[in-house]
Amino acid sequence: MLSIELQEKINLLEEKFSAINQKTETHLEGLLWSKPITYWDYIQTDALLNLQTQRTTLPDEMVFIMYHQVNELLFKMILWEIYQLCHTVKPKTPYFTEKLMRISRYFDMLTTSFDIMKDGMEVEQYMKFRNTLTPASGFQSAQYRLIEFASTDLINLIDARFRATIDRNTPFEHAFEHLYWQAAGKDYKTGEKSYLILEFERKYKNEFLRFMEEYNTINIWQKFKQLPENDQKNPELIAAMRHYDKTVNITWVMAHYNAAVKYIESGHGSGEATGGSDWKKYMLPKYQRRIFFPELWTEEELKNWGE
Repeated sequence: MLSIELQEKINLLEEKFSAINQKTETHLEGLLWSKPITYWDYIQTDALLNLQTQRTTLPDEMVFIMYHQVNELLFKMILWEIYQLCHTVKPKTPYFTEKLMRISRYFDMLTTSFDIMKDGMEVEQYMKFRNTLTPASGFQSAQYRLIEFASTDLINLIDARFRATIDRNTPFEHAFEHLYWQAAGKDYKTGEKSYLILEFERKYKNEFLRFMEEYNTINIWQKFKQLPENDQKNPELIAAMRHYDKTVNITWVMAHYNAAVKYIESGHGSGEATGGSDWKKYMLPKYQRRIFFPELWTEEELKNWGE
């Protein structure tokens, strides 16, 4: 005799599998032969811990590899939350706020973790193994670009010198060529693109163009503008939006910049980035003025952005 609770669960399974034209008894029989789940199988621990492949014999290279892999995992978590928020039709304010806070916490973690890399490697070791990385560069993190596209209107990612010539009717292909980070991958005298950016575009340009179009009207800023007008004026929500903006475009960037300065300007190398980019002008917020939500900052704050 089945208990009432067990019979109810069987009935729910019948409903579930019937809805997709499946036989419940077939799935139940499959459970007889399935293996119990383990932590290492569920997390794929063995696969995860075998993704670190050094190019040198220098032990601190492993720190560098793992730290960047952790960053990419956190970027994926951020994109996961952004997708849910931005693909929700007219999200309610509590839902919007919860997702925004999750995203901000992930970036807070990224920001505070930079000391792991800044103080976790010997300068001499880094300046040796970095030469084996050329021409690769953190510049080539595609997920970071996707986060930018999904956070703000595209105009805010355009090189400040060209914003007056670009609007919502501008073809995405043209806008792509004037994104702020394009300048870091070009010879400022000839305008020719470096191998760094040519390979980056060869790998990701089509995905970037698709993503730019997808999030053009559903990015985080556009979702914020869909909230009730009174909620858009809520001081706590505005503070959360400003925190996200500042964390991504100033705090996190400066933590990255300061780590780069320690190693690149240590006197042990050429002082150039591995990919050959103009890393200071690319990274420093005061040059490129990356601001996701300019409407939420005062004129004075905008004027002194990144100072």
